[in-house]
Amino acid sequence: MLGIIDYGMGNLFSVSKALERLDIPYFISEDAEKLMEADALILPGVGAFKDAMAKLNESGLADMIRQYANSQKPLLGICLGMQLLFDESEEHGQAEGLHLLPGKIVRFPGETADGEKYKVPHMGWNRIEFKKDSKLTAGLTNDYVYFVHSYYAETNDDIIIASSDYNKEVPAVVGKGNVYGMQFHPEKSSKLGMELLGGFTELIKKG
Repeated sequence: MLGIIDYGMGNLFSVSKALERLDIPYFISEDAEKLMEADALILPGVGAFKDAMAKLNESGLADMIRQYANSQKPLLGICLGMQLLFDESEEHGQAEGLHLLPGKIVRFPGETADGEKYKVPHMGWNRIEFKKDSKLTAGLTNDYVYFVHSYYAETNDDIIIASSDYNKEVPAVVGKGNVYGMQFHPEKSSKLGMELLGGFTELIKKG
């Protein structure tokens, strides 16, 4: 069964409804021992990086997530949840992340190299392009997904599975080993979003 981590900063309703549409059994919990027993975990997230890490650290869930990642069972971070998987963030001052993926979370500058202003946050439908093969994305084609974020990951090309363009190359789907992240909201991203969530749940069967 799939577990959704409840630490007080996740959009639990929309993620759970998407799993119900996929007919995937799940549970929502803040209990570390119960979450460790899940066949796969989703770390959702809405809000600020530093606040989220404080909640994860205070509750002991940060250590649980690191331990779970070492178990080789599938772990997926969504939106802020994806950003928390990285080493650090500059949002509201420097803050350390979970150190499961290499890189830093930085703010869109809101201005191009030519001095042209653009809107931050990045909000709305943007096309993503798949950069390399992954168990998560087998057979999927480039399409549009729904983003809402002011910060993005600066990371190594070798973990970027798919990216989008918003003045910068924005890592949209990332993965290293059994740890995956999606910067957009797959549960709000129509066909491709549901296919990507479905691809993640398929990893349970393959495991």
